[in-house]
Amino acid sequence: MDVLLLSEPEVRELIGPAEALPAVRDAFARLARGEASLPGVVHLDVPNSGAEVHVKGAHLQGSRFFTIKVASGSYANPERGLPVGSGIVLVFDSTTGFPKAVLFDNGYLTDLRTGAAGALAADLLARREVDRVGIVGVGIQARYQLGALLGVRKPERVIAFGRSEAKAARYAQEMEKLHGIRVLPAKTVEQAVRGSDVVVTVTPSREPLVRAEWVSPGTHITAVGADGPDKQELDVEVLKNADKVVADRLDQCIRFGEIHHAIEAGVLRPGDVYAELGEIAAGLKRGRTSDQEITVADLTGVGVQDAAVAELVVGAALRRGTGKRLDL
Repeated sequence: MDVLLLSEPEVRELIGPAEALPAVRDAFARLARGEASLPGVVHLDVPNSGAEVHVKGAHLQGSRFFTIKVASGSYANPERGLPVGSGIVLVFDSTTGFPKAVLFDNGYLTDLRTGAAGALAADLLARREVDRVGIVGVGIQARYQLGALLGVRKPERVIAFGRSEAKAARYAQEMEKLHGIRVLPAKTVEQAVRGSDVVVTVTPSREPLVRAEWVSPGTHITAVGADGPDKQELDVEVLKNADKVVADRLDQCIRFGEIHHAIEAGVLRPGDVYAELGEIAAGLKRGRTSDQEITVADLTGVGVQDAAVAELVVGAALRRGTGKRLDL
């Protein structure tokens, strides 16, 4: 038996945003149709260091593989000269259960598939014509979210808020140069949100940042940061006032995510959630039906996303002869 080993540069050569979006779209649709096995998420916090670990797994029906992904990180890492996040993806043969590949992607696939899910949410729920996008957060995922979003919508400008004015200015300069679109730093969260047709929140905040009174009719909000029960980016009134609240996976969002906080506050019930993202992707429910609707997508990260992109990577690597083989 041998196991394929792939490094981050090799993984990056094999998959990018253009390949990730259709794979993630299909994975969510298959989940909605009952064509996936999805265990619960394992969260592990390391209190003395502040490190966080998320373990997610899935198998898509008919796939040659199943995956287990470990995503870890610490917000103190930049002070150590390290990226905030890291990760590894383990790919197994779905027939024998034996390991097939180890993807040393350092969190790249997590970033990529999260960006793809954000783009999918916008494609299904945002208005077709988008003039302005507001982004709250200017870290690595804010870069992936914008890059993926531009694959489905063509805004005239982007307004981005970061807690550090210097980082927000740097983000604006980098994204404007990279994508050829006008990107401006915002001085406040309100400035990024008010007047934006699409709002994307990508922070580790543990208190609400976006207020309901800033959100105009017709706005779509994609909330990405609340991947743990203590994290929150949206005031619960945002969800209360929304015409459609969509979960990537409802049972997850009830336990952690923006929906979790709204239910805990008593302003939302599980039955008030309009749909899961996959139900809309599969055509089982409609997405946006009016230009005046306020829509919210609560993205907590689902294991089928990891399974879908990992299968693409391993399949491409096997076809091209990429990577190293470890004989066991």
